[in-house]
Amino acid sequence: MGYTSLAACIDDLERHNHLIRIKQEVDPYLEMAAIHMRVYDAQGPALLFENIKGSQFPAVSNLFGTLERSRFMFRDTLDKIKVLVDVKSDPMRALKNPLKYAHVATTALSALPWKKRSGAPILYGTTQISQLPQIVNWPMDGGPFVTMPQVYTEDVAKPGPMHANLGMYRIQLAGNDYVRDAEVGLHYQLHRGIGVHQTKANAMGQPLKVSIFVGGPPSHPLSAVMPLPEGLSELTFAGALGNRRFRYFYDEEGFCVSADADFVITGTVYPGENKPEGPFGDHLGYYSLVHPFPLMRIHKVYHRKDPIWSFTVVGRPPQEDTSFGALIHEITGSAIPQEINGLHAVHAVDAAGVHPLLFAIGSERYTPYLETDRPQEILTIANQVLGKNQLSLAKYLFITAYQDNPELDIHDVAAFLKHVLERIDFQRDLHFHTQTTIDTLDYSGDGLNAGSKVVFAAAGSKRRELATELPAGLSLPQPFQDCKLALPGILAVEAPPFTDNDTEAGRIERWSAAVHAVDFTGIMLIVLCDDAAFTAANINNLVWITFTRSNPSHDIHGVGSFTRHKHWGCHGPVIIDARKKPHHAPELIKDPQVEKRVDAMGAKGGPLHGVI
Repeated sequence: MGYTSLAACIDDLERHNHLIRIKQEVDPYLEMAAIHMRVYDAQGPALLFENIKGSQFPAVSNLFGTLERSRFMFRDTLDKIKVLVDVKSDPMRALKNPLKYAHVATTALSALPWKKRSGAPILYGTTQISQLPQIVNWPMDGGPFVTMPQVYTEDVAKPGPMHANLGMYRIQLAGNDYVRDAEVGLHYQLHRGIGVHQTKANAMGQPLKVSIFVGGPPSHPLSAVMPLPEGLSELTFAGALGNRRFRYFYDEEGFCVSADADFVITGTVYPGENKPEGPFGDHLGYYSLVHPFPLMRIHKVYHRKDPIWSFTVVGRPPQEDTSFGALIHEITGSAIPQEINGLHAVHAVDAAGVHPLLFAIGSERYTPYLETDRPQEILTIANQVLGKNQLSLAKYLFITAYQDNPELDIHDVAAFLKHVLERIDFQRDLHFHTQTTIDTLDYSGDGLNAGSKVVFAAAGSKRRELATELPAGLSLPQPFQDCKLALPGILAVEAPPFTDNDTEAGRIERWSAAVHAVDFTGIMLIVLCDDAAFTAANINNLVWITFTRSNPSHDIHGVGSFTRHKHWGCHGPVIIDARKKPHHAPELIKDPQVEKRVDAMGAKGGPLHGVI
């Protein structure tokens, strides 16, 4: 739909029973987030909070909470957008079938950003940072954050919207050492477009102008998180997706302002100016801790008439960003495979926190007279995957050969792991990258952005049957004794609390030697964990514990392990130490008193009765 504003979208959703209003006063400290999470868990409607303690402005959340609702909002444009992304990723398609794709160029041209001269709704009024909804999602958060921003920056060497970056990077509005109403914290991860812009500005000794858009038509925030093909600007994509050109202008201080946004915060980042930012409850299910990040000095805070603040809640998946991801995959699912020869599909596993775990399927087309029952081409594909944009943040990549099972569903986590473990040879098929970068938000490594990666590559014929129940008479020696079968071929083994790397490495090595004689037929992976029952309870728990709490180079061990010509392997099962470590960030835990208040809202007569 060609929504002219966020309010128009909200009205449309309400008319079609996709949104409810919360009229009673709600507390932005933890309560709004708790309501949002409970409604999201119930796959409920979008939420309009009309009465927020301490702020005159209402707020909306859970707009993208279900794939059905996201499709509904873009029901008139979704199909043509898929074609636009498809052709941009592979222009030869348009050349081979010009009639089929004749409208694509028209779509892109008609969606070019539109520079407004006057009459922008955003110029209705101004306010201060402290007057905005001060939403705090988790008990240990360092302050209120903007969680659904569209952060706009330009290349200082190539100014203008066509070379700009529109990204979704969290903004800390208050807390820590930030001066009230004068400073905010700007956080972004590695490999982000804004980082390139800031680096260029720093090198030229120039300040970087930053504009933060909040609200506006729903195509705007979605465009800010899209992994678009190179050369397709976020602003053009927003215009095409929203069936309405992205309207903008420059204010008297030279800041780009979204004319259709509900709020626009303008500010400047000066070279070398940082302040402590965080903690923040993040999408891995843990807090990202306090670190120095760029300081943004506030210039103005614009708002339109009757503006609506937009927010979301991040935490251990699934959350609203899970639904975001589903929609993004639906739109761009074919784009990345077209950029890497031989790649059929790639999937960032949401339940494992997205970045820690990737699944991929590639071709094995190397010369047929060579041995074919082992990974070859998929290893070169794996290197390309780990060097591609945000995919490079992954720690674990499981990759298989398309030819071995063309029907394998990359989104079926249990089936994919089973396929790999039935075929992999742990003496040969583990490939490590050490002393490298990982996700800024991942604290399983040995420093900020620092850790390791490993590729599990499986190709060829099925080698074994995986155990579907514990082997008869299985007895494990102390101290890792209690175990449960989590999935076929995967044991969750409860272990004492982790102490330090040297102590635990020695303990695991001695235990591995002690179990060398144990019959592990059908068991390929042993996950050492703090709570075996929790880890084995379901597939989401298993992948979350295993892949968010381990750093491959430090935490992968094996029964009968060896190093030969710099290559590490093992004769028996691989052991992943997925216990909590002293350097890990704390996990996200909800406030029980706030949860009780939300329970009351779901009782008969409450605003959420029948919803949660």
